[in-house]
Amino acid sequence: MAQKNEEDDKVRLDKWLWAARFYKTRALAKAAIESGKVHCRGERCKPGKEPRIGDEFVIRTGFEERTVVVLALSIVRRGAPQAQTLYAETLASIAKREEAAAQRKAGALGVSTDGKPSKKQRRDLFKFRGSSNDD
Repeated sequence: MAQKNEEDDKVRLDKWLWAARFYKTRALAKAAIESGKVHCRGERCKPGKEPRIGDEFVIRTGFEERTVVVLALSIVRRGAPQAQTLYAETLASIAKREEAAAQRKAGALGVSTDGKPSKKQRRDLFKFRGSSNDD
């Protein structure tokens, strides 16, 4: 029985990310790790890395970047409430994500993507590019 317990402590990072519901499939988790979207202690990870309780990971998914601390290990994918018990997101990470979401929602980039640009937006775009719209 002691050997089985030791093996339960050994979890691959891609499997843990899948079980914690950061990615829909293990293949997506592995691809994200290999493409540099998961960092531990400021360095890129490998899919076979064994996360330990207390490790801090920075995980990028889409527009969001989360900093999470591992609280428990699991190789079984369960429902979202159980998956959320595997990690805790840092307060700084939550604040940063909410701020970024608010900026995206407010259109802080100054570019509206609601269809084609208006005449004024087109003129501003030509002025920005440094080309004339006489062509």
